[in-house]
Amino acid sequence: MSRVGKNPVTVPEGTEIQIVDQLVSAKGKVGELTVTLPREVAISQEGNLIWLKPREDSKRANAMWGTSQAIVSNLVAGVSQGYSKTLDITGVGYRASVQGKILNLQLGFSHDINYPIPDGIDIKCESQTTIQVSGPNKQEVGQVAAEIRGFRKPEPYKGKGIRYRDEQILRKEGKKK
Repeated sequence: MSRVGKNPVTVPEGTEIQIVDQLVSAKGKVGELTVTLPREVAISQEGNLIWLKPREDSKRANAMWGTSQAIVSNLVAGVSQGYSKTLDITGVGYRASVQGKILNLQLGFSHDINYPIPDGIDIKCESQTTIQVSGPNKQEVGQVAAEIRGFRKPEPYKGKGIRYRDEQILRKEGKKK
């Protein structure tokens, strides 16, 4: 029995949910998202609560029960509040700027990196060394932040590179004479 799946998803004020077969659509102040749930899970709405239950008693149905509950919960939270990740840039001469729908990164390479900002994602540079990625879809926000971080991962000796705001870099000691 799924501990996560037993809990209902609470729909906040100002968020509209539509359920058609296995298709769940949510619309809120941040945006609108749609997700298709697996057929092993039954979904129903009672007032401002969304309940999920497995249709059969199998291992896959129980696994999809908890997973589907987490997906619907993230969907509702995304359209009502949104998700964001903050990246910090460390290094001499490393900087970032947003020009229209392109994120321009100068990371010590011989060329600038121009990253096209995907639809549904908002990127802001509060300062030249801070990037904030936000949007309604938790998976897309995390993926874009990971791609940006992948251009220059933090290295363990000087700590230079792009890192998440809450990430701890394990520093190594350099060579000794």
